[in-house]
Amino acid sequence: MKKLTESDKIRFARHISLPEVGAEGQERLKNARILVIGAGGLGSPLLTYLAAAGIGHITIVDDDVVSLGNLQRQILYGTNDLGKKKVHLAQLRINAIYPETEVVCLDFRITSENADELIQAADVVVDCTDNYKTRALLGEKTRHHAIPLVFASVLNYEAQVTVFNYQGGPCLSDLFPELPPDGLFLETEIGLLGVLPGVAGTLQASEVLKIIVGHGEVLSGKLLVFSLLENRFNVFRF
Repeated sequence: MKKLTESDKIRFARHISLPEVGAEGQERLKNARILVIGAGGLGSPLLTYLAAAGIGHITIVDDDVVSLGNLQRQILYGTNDLGKKKVHLAQLRINAIYPETEVVCLDFRITSENADELIQAADVVVDCTDNYKTRALLGEKTRHHAIPLVFASVLNYEAQVTVFNYQGGPCLSDLFPELPPDGLFLETEIGLLGVLPGVAGTLQASEVLKIIVGHGEVLSGKLLVFSLLENRFNVFRF
């Protein structure tokens, strides 16, 4: 069990001053193990805020490199990072924010062969992917192991955020009994306002923090849908 250092008490004073968090909640964050699948548009703000919040252990799974088309929304990276592996760059950014975060970089894709071992070791899994096949796999495996899955998806100007498998709550297949096939759209055909995954990934981070600290209303059995163009947030129960 990792204890808060004197430096932690200064760094996270604004957290600790919240009665719902306190030193005990901050210590839970420092001992939490978060598995993040994808270090792109959703993963960039998520990883930034998890590090800033003092999460003690983050495993990142992503086999991609930075391309020029990523930079419109993937704020962890810059022009000088083109062609470099995202997981290694993400680790550098995370440890620049909070050096005590232990970061495990896995430069491969999550598959049915390695998913069980990765998921069982996590307190929370975060889906920051962009394909239906991986989403379905994460939904199935996290349900089997009863691990909370923080989900988000983005398209054009609209995003969806929810949490599956939380304290016996609904799973992914309850909301999406059938996912569409991958390749339904070409990546170049999908419009996406760059700030949208920033908002969605930040909301994912807030759900992770609430789950770990144990306070606040978690989006379990509730789908948050928001439109940037219309400034509208709606919550649908399922």
